[in-house]
Amino acid sequence: MAKRKVQMEWAMQTHVGLVRRSNQDAVGAEVERGLFVVCDGMGGAAGGELAAHMAVQIFLREAYRGGPDAGSILAHAVAVANREVYAYAQENPRLRGMGTTLAALSVPTTVGARAKAIPLAIAHVGDSRCYRLRSGKLDLLTDDHSLVAEQIRQGEMTAEEAEASPLRHVITRAVGTVPEVEADLLRTEGLEGDLYLLASDGLTRELSEKEIAELLQLHGSSLETAAEKLVLGANDAGGGDNTTVVLVRIGF
Repeated sequence: MAKRKVQMEWAMQTHVGLVRRSNQDAVGAEVERGLFVVCDGMGGAAGGELAAHMAVQIFLREAYRGGPDAGSILAHAVAVANREVYAYAQENPRLRGMGTTLAALSVPTTVGARAKAIPLAIAHVGDSRCYRLRSGKLDLLTDDHSLVAEQIRQGEMTAEEAEASPLRHVITRAVGTVPEVEADLLRTEGLEGDLYLLASDGLTRELSEKEIAELLQLHGSSLETAAEKLVLGANDAGGGDNTTVVLVRIGF
């Protein structure tokens, strides 16, 4: 069957921010396989940084090995990363409780010759997010695994109340904190010109979705510039956490 090559532009940036001493975020990509991942560690400076970097490396290693379909590949890679991070923490008492969020995107390198859309897979655990900018509209494609997000979904709290809540940092699902974890999986169709954003919560706690969309539209002609402007915007707004972003634009 004739194939059509998928074109990808991408850029990534990570920054320690203006308050933290260490960067507990980690970011990675296997561009030739269309794999992109962002992790945000937790569990103390040493533990969080280690958990995030371990998860990125293990995730990419396992995803690189392939599988029956993109969603299954991502689910397997997250599960293995979780088991290995958890096992390492159990063997090292000072690291117990370390873990990390994870948000990943899989883009096929080819599609059928007559394909009008590009099948994508997204996996996430925790409150790192994936957004899509399409025709000027920014859509959040993931649901945070956090205490306040669950309360919002249950109608027990408004978004405004969540922003002010002292519990807004509490994560309800993470990679490496328990023996087994299930990632949320989304299979969706990408269109020509779609721009996808993976981001740690250092970005989304400092910038509103409206501000993120405006920066992407203003600087999106250069993904490197757009990534830099997002990180700079988070720092200008306070820089209270590490900030990591990955931008991926797809087309034919």
